[in-house]
Formats: sequence, structure tokens, C-alpha cells
Amino acid sequence: MYAIVEIAGHQFKVEKDQKVFVNRLQTEEGKKVAFDNVLLVADGDNVTVGAPAIDGAQVGAKVVKHLKGDKVIVFKKKRRKGYRVKNGHRQALTEIVIESIAASGAKKAAPAKASKEAPKAEAPKVEAKPAEATQDLSKLTVAELKELAKAKGVSGISSMKKAELIAALS
Repeated sequence: MYAIVEIAGHQFKVEKDQKVFVNRLQTEEGKKVAFDNVLLVADGDNVTVGAPAIDGAQVGAKVVKHLKGDKVIVFKKKRRKGYRVKNGHRQALTEIVIESIAASGAKKAAPAKASKEAPKAEAPKVEAKPAEATQDLSKLTVAELKELAKAKGVSGISSMKKAELIAALS
């Protein structure tokens, strides 16, 4: 059984008890981590592909240690110009061991993010309600003012500027 999972912005094909080096995770050594963004799960001939991710699928792993990768030399040169630059870089990595692959039935670990984003998406809708007469129109955007004017049946809003829209709605 294997799975393709997105970890720290990269996609990995993982199997149980496999060691994987990923970009540095903000988790302490020895702690367990769960990855919900599972793109594919294959168990023999049974292959499940997500669109884009599989709901309920989860890959469990344990952080073994944090380390630095091998040094990568970056050398730039322009011939006949006397230009040479040499830089080195060592990538910060985390070594993890895959402990489990759950194809279904796993709980989502990130519903808190979705609930935080939902009020943000609803906030502009609350401001743009045409029923509120005490609303300060100068704080609204031109697009919101045009929606309010359209709801009230004001004509010629496409060529109006913000001040003209506020005057027409008042």
C-alpha cells in the first residue's frame, strides 16, 4: 500500500515504515504529525484518486530529527567580464518516518482553518446589505455601492463615480 501525499509544499510517494526527508516542519523531534492532503491511495489493484484530495484519508508520521542537507554550490560567471560569484546553501530538512496510511475514516485535522476563513468571506456580504439605512456609505467600495444602487433600481450606475453613487443612494 502506498500513497501520494503533499507535505510542506512537495508531493511524495510514501509507504509504511519509509523514511522521508522533507522541508523543515515546525514540529519537535519525537512528535507525531498527520498529513490530510492525500492525493492518491493505492492498495494493490484498488486505486483511489482525489479531486484534488481524498476526503477522510490521512498519513500519520513521526518526526525523527531536524538536520541540514548537503551543501549546494551556486557558481555564476560571465566570460570575459571578470564576473564570478560563488555562493553555498544548505537546505533545512526534517526526517520523518511514515507510521500509517488511512484510506478513509480519518478525521480532518484542519477544520479550524476553514471556520476561521468562513467569517472573513461573510463579512463583505454583511456590509453590502441594502436594508441598512444607517450604514456609512463612504466606507464602502465602488463595487459595493454599485450593487446597492442596482438593488434600489438606480439607472446609469456604470458611468457614476463614488461621490455620485453616494449622492444617488442618500
